Amino acid sequence: MAKSAAALITPARATPGGVLPLSSIDRSIVGGLQAHTVQVFDRPPSSACAVAALREGLARALVPYYPVGGRVTPCGGAVDCTGELGVWLLEAAASGCDAAGVLDGRVPGELLLPGAEKLVSGAVLAAQVTRFACGGVAVGVSFSHAVMDGHGAGQFLCAVGEHARGVAPSVASPVWARDALIPDIPRSRPPRGTPPPPMPEPEPRRFVYQVADVSPDSIARVRKEYSQLTKKKACSVFDAVTAVVFKCRALALLATTTELGEELRLGFAVGTQHLVLPAGVAGYYGNCGNMARVRLSPAYSASASLGELVVAIREGKEKLEARVAGWLGGRDGYFDPAPFPVEDYGTVAVSDVRHLGFTEVDYGFGEPRYFFPPTHHLGFPNVYYVKPPKPKAGVRLLLRCVREPHAAAFAAQLAEFARGRDEVYTCRSRI
Repeated sequence: MAKSAAALITPARATPGGVLPLSSIDRSIVGGLQAHTVQVFDRPPSSACAVAALREGLARALVPYYPVGGRVTPCGGAVDCTGELGVWLLEAAASGCDAAGVLDGRVPGELLLPGAEKLVSGAVLAAQVTRFACGGVAVGVSFSHAVMDGHGAGQFLCAVGEHARGVAPSVASPVWARDALIPDIPRSRPPRGTPPPPMPEPEPRRFVYQVADVSPDSIARVRKEYSQLTKKKACSVFDAVTAVVFKCRALALLATTTELGEELRLGFAVGTQHLVLPAGVAGYYGNCGNMARVRLSPAYSASASLGELVVAIREGKEKLEARVAGWLGGRDGYFDPAPFPVEDYGTVAVSDVRHLGFTEVDYGFGEPRYFFPPTHHLGFPNVYYVKPPKPKAGVRLLLRCVREPHAAAFAAQLAEFARGRDEVYTCRSRI
């Protein structure tokens, strides 16, 4: 992978300055956490065209979204917009691989990113355009999770695409007002300016990277099972897929290890914008999600039906919403708005990123054929749900949630659930 020197893309015209405080939820994000996205496009007119479009879109979008061009302060509590604003953009050429290798998981996603060093200085966002010999192009973006969550990053990149195409914005104007809109955390939390806890350090080859495509028929089976069990309408696709992942992982771990504790834990992000933000606020791009948890014994996790596990997952969501409402209403004196779900190997964190807007971004040469978030930097068991490459339907699972001794058993459990209708790919983790 040959990469060019990074260029700083500055706002197209003058923008306000100042130091902008982050919200209590923003500040709860574990220290220095970066999030990553990769979009794969079929054959734009040229790689030069793709770079020019992205450059133009970023420069224009940075005018209304000028905090994205700022720098996160050392304490992690604010974004400094007093100096030169801008985001980093690199160009790269891939040799020995093509876009097809990205679609099926053979090409490590981290190769398509600008590199962690581009955000070391506090930069909020950096991007890389990678061209393949086949004519395809990948746009990789790394951003500070403390400044934007997935919804916010998707909103920003959609705005970049609209500015690149010169069309009227289809989303609301961006809103900052972090400290005004989000209630502050009670004083039982560390005071403002206290650095958040560090991320768990990833261990080389700690988790095996696996990819599984779950078909619409398989998802429908679980949703039907839940409806028959509860006499309620079908559960969400997220609920159904999460029940499958949690059960298959529990069966694999029980079959291959005796070191599990008294419970298995599931953590998953739940959007609580409707609870946290005042009515009528649109365009907010800060963190608004909170982490729900489910705790079950290993034996129950393995023996329960998928419908019963869906019930537990939905109860986890309801408990979270009650906790958030209690915190906002003053009934609870303390609430950690985004608890990190890392405890030990018994915990798995699940994120559904299918509907954050990344697959609808158009920089001027069509929507991406595929989008996925590289997770090589995460040092805990995790699963991400994405849309499979077009024209496939269903849900693609990006799995880094089991170690080498349990990988084959986990893949076998997923295959057993699929009953021959889904595709399961397995390769060694490239952390």
